Amino acid sequence: MTTVTTTPMTGRTMADSKAGAPTRPLPLHPDAGAAIGNTQPIGRLARLASAPGKVGGSRIPARVQIMGWLVLVMAAGLATVVLLVRQFLFTEIEERVNRALEQDAEEFRSFAASGHNPSTGGLVGEPGELMDLHLRGQHTDTAETLLGVVRDPSGLDVLRQGNEAVRRIPLGDPLLNSIVNDPRHTGTAQTARGQMRWIKVTVLPAERAGQRAGDGGAWFIAGYFLEPAQSSAESTVRTLLLVSGLGLLLAAGVSWLVAGQILAPVRTVRQTAAALTEHDLTHRIPVQGRDDIAALARQFNAMLDRLEGAFRTRQQFLDDAGHELRTPITIVRGHLELMGDDPAERAEVVRLCTDELDRMGRIVEDLLLLAKAEQPDFVAPAWTSVPELTSDIDAKVRAVADRRWTLERIGEGEAWLDAQRITQAVVQLAQNAVQHTAAGDEIRLGSTLYHGVVSFWVTDSGPGVQQEEVERIFQRFARGAGSPREGSAAGLGLAIVKAIADAHHGRVRVLSEPGNGATFGVEIPAQPDTELG
Repeated sequence: MTTVTTTPMTGRTMADSKAGAPTRPLPLHPDAGAAIGNTQPIGRLARLASAPGKVGGSRIPARVQIMGWLVLVMAAGLATVVLLVRQFLFTEIEERVNRALEQDAEEFRSFAASGHNPSTGGLVGEPGELMDLHLRGQHTDTAETLLGVVRDPSGLDVLRQGNEAVRRIPLGDPLLNSIVNDPRHTGTAQTARGQMRWIKVTVLPAERAGQRAGDGGAWFIAGYFLEPAQSSAESTVRTLLLVSGLGLLLAAGVSWLVAGQILAPVRTVRQTAAALTEHDLTHRIPVQGRDDIAALARQFNAMLDRLEGAFRTRQQFLDDAGHELRTPITIVRGHLELMGDDPAERAEVVRLCTDELDRMGRIVEDLLLLAKAEQPDFVAPAWTSVPELTSDIDAKVRAVADRRWTLERIGEGEAWLDAQRITQAVVQLAQNAVQHTAAGDEIRLGSTLYHGVVSFWVTDSGPGVQQEEVERIFQRFARGAGSPREGSAAGLGLAIVKAIADAHHGRVRVLSEPGNGATFGVEIPAQPDTELG
C-alpha cells in the first residue's frame, strides 16, 4: 500500500515505494548530473528585433549623396556668408563716405564762421577768397575732392583740391550746375569715374546775386568717388569667393573620403550578401565599435546565422528522412516482390508492410516536429499550474505500458511554459524508460519548483547510461548501447525532448549509475524572460 505525506520544503506530495526499495537523492538537483542542451545559465537570452521600413528609392550612390548634400549645405552657408560680408562692406563704405563728407562740410562752416585770414588775421569778405583759403589748408583722401564754385555772368569759376588722380577726373559745368541747382544739400552724381557722393554748403545764395555786381552765388562742394572704395570691397568679396571655392573643393574631397570610410561596412555587407549562396552561408562581417554601422553588421550576422540554421535544418531533415526511410521502403519493396499466391503468406506480407508504413509515418511526424522546433512559434508558453500539469502527465504515462508507475514528488506553484510540449517531452521520456525496463518494473516521475527553475523527470530501473554516451543519445537517430533494436523506435524521442527544452530556453539533464537505472529530466526557467516578451 502506498502512503502519501506532505513535505512543505521540498514539494507537495511524496509517494514512498515498496518497502525495501533503495532510496535516491533528489533527482535533477541543480548541481548534479550532466546537462545537455543550453549550457548557459537559465535566464535572460538575447533576441534580435527588427523594424519594418523602406530601403533605397534613389539610383544615386549613397557616397555621392553624402558628398553632394555636404557640399550643398556648405555652399549655401558660404554663399550666405559672402552676401552678408558684401552687404556689411558696402554699408560700411556708405557710412564712412557720409561721415567724411559731413566732416568736410562742418570744417568749412567752422572756417567760414570765423571769417579770418590765417596769414594776415584780417576778415575775408569775398566768397571765392574764403573758399580758396580753406582749400589751401586741406589734405584730401585719394578718392576725395573739394570744390569751390562761384557763379558769375561768364559762367562757373571752380577751385579744386584733391590728389592728382582725382583732379584729372573731368567735372564739367553741366554736372556742377546740376549739383548747385539741386535743392538738396547732399546727393549722388554720375561722373566719368563712376558715382560721386557729394555734399554742398551754400556760401552766397543765388537770389542775392543782384545785390552785387557779377555775384551769381557761391558754394563749397565736397565730393567722394565711390568706385575706389567699392573696388576694394569687391576685391575682398572675390578673395572670399575664391577661398570659399577652395574650401568647397576641400570639403568635397574630405567628405568623399569620410563617406567611403563610413560606408565601408555597408559595402562589406553588400559584398558579403553577393557572395552568399544556398551552399555557402559561412561568410560573416567583422564587427568593430558600437555605432549604427556596427549594429547593422551584428544584425546582418544574426540574420545569416538564422538563414544558415534554417538551411542546415532543411538539409538535415532531408538527410535524416532519406537515411531513415530508405530501410522501411526497401523492406516493403522486398516483401512485395517476393510475395507468393498463398493467402496466409499474403496476409503476413500485408501485415509486415502495414507495420513498416506505420513506422514510416511516425518517423515523418517526428522529423516534421524536429523541423518545426526551429520556428519561433514552436512553443506557446502561458502560466501553468505545476501540480495540475504533473498530475495530468502521471495519468497519461500510466497508459503507456504495464509498469509500476510511482509519482514521487509534485512541485508547488505556477510556471511559464507550454503545457502540451512539456507533456510531450515527459511522455517521450516515459516511453524511453519503458524501452529499457520490463513488465512490472518500477518507473518514477515527479516535478519540483526550486529557485526559479521547474524540473520534470522520469527515473527507470534499467541498465543505465554510460557517461560517454550522454551527449550522443540526444542526437537524431542515436541509440544507447543497451537500446533495443527491434520495434518502431527510430532514435528521435530524446532529440525531440531536447528540442522542446531548448525552445523553452532550458536544458535536459541525465543522472545515471550504470546497472542501477537512469534519471532523465527537463529543466526550464519558471519565470518569463522580460527581454523575450
